[in-house]
Amino acid sequence: MTDLMRPERRPNSPLFSSGPCAKRPGWSPQVLENAFLGRSHRAAEGKARLLSVIEEHREILKIPADYKIGIVPGSDTGAVEMALWSLLGARPSTILAWESFGSGWATDVVKQLKLADAEVVTAEYGELPDLGAVDWKRDVVFTWNGTTSGVRVPDGNWIADDREGLAICDATSAVFAMDLPWEKLDVVTWSWQKVLGSEAAHGMLVLSPRAVERLENYTPDWPLPKVFRMTKGGKLIEGIFKGETINTPSMLAVEDVLDALKWAKSIGGLEGMIARADANAKIISDFVEASDWLDFLAKTPESRSTTSICLKITDQWFTDLDEGDQAKAAKALVSLLAKEGAALDIGAYRDAPAGLRIWAGATVEADDLAALMPWLDWGYAELKKTFK
Repeated sequence: MTDLMRPERRPNSPLFSSGPCAKRPGWSPQVLENAFLGRSHRAAEGKARLLSVIEEHREILKIPADYKIGIVPGSDTGAVEMALWSLLGARPSTILAWESFGSGWATDVVKQLKLADAEVVTAEYGELPDLGAVDWKRDVVFTWNGTTSGVRVPDGNWIADDREGLAICDATSAVFAMDLPWEKLDVVTWSWQKVLGSEAAHGMLVLSPRAVERLENYTPDWPLPKVFRMTKGGKLIEGIFKGETINTPSMLAVEDVLDALKWAKSIGGLEGMIARADANAKIISDFVEASDWLDFLAKTPESRSTTSICLKITDQWFTDLDEGDQAKAAKALVSLLAKEGAALDIGAYRDAPAGLRIWAGATVEADDLAALMPWLDWGYAELKKTFK
């Protein structure tokens, strides 16, 4: 490996960040020319565009007609925290954490909400907790796809149909790339800047009838900030789920996500989006299987993400380094590939084990991933020669 030639072909787009993610192929600022700017978002046309975002999501993702869909502030984080602050406390809760964001939700519940009857079930990076042991008499909070670990739940079979608690799912790097069993989920959140490759700052919040029932029949003991309030006088504020947002949205971002949704439909909707992500993931999988220095952080194939693909370096030269030098070496590799224009923003998440994280969602072109793979080998060979 030490004598590898620098690859001749670079990706046309070196954008492999796991958030914000690459824009859809062919995107340009011209798609924003007709954005509803300089007007109130509460004007008829403004509300119509916001409602269109909701309706397009429902159609493409096949969200049941009796589920509520809202546009909320604060990206996916805001959507998750709206759910946690508004719904938890009515019954005991379990938070499943096998990566950084799940751990963050556990911190919210245990240290901020201070719920005494909350339990946190953890697993190491690369693994899942024992899903079969989950008690569905409790509310359960979990990520569908661990963006920082590259580990996803394989399916929804572990979620009880007759559950008494709510299934609260952070699905931000799964929606539009994985087929979610909506009937198994009571709260689902995501953000526009992930699989759609759109702009950040806005979150999506989906509520099942069971979640709505909880909202209308339970009042938490703690005060709720205005941006978290989804009920008034014991009734759901229906306007939130018809495009009447709690706070002022960016209509520029709204125009951008409408363009992304239009593109998703043009490539075959949900099935087309999933197919592109699966094909992209296979390119990386084939490369890793043939590699003598890389492996998936996810330990079992069925739990490997097809979007935020996290890789660990298994070569003995690297594993013999102490933890601090491993982190420095991985960062040096990432910097080298960025300097060469081969890949940008592919370092592992700051809390994750040292390694690489490559976004393979639908907005990434397969040819670009194929072009990147030889650069990984070349970059690692260069790293071994130059790292001190």
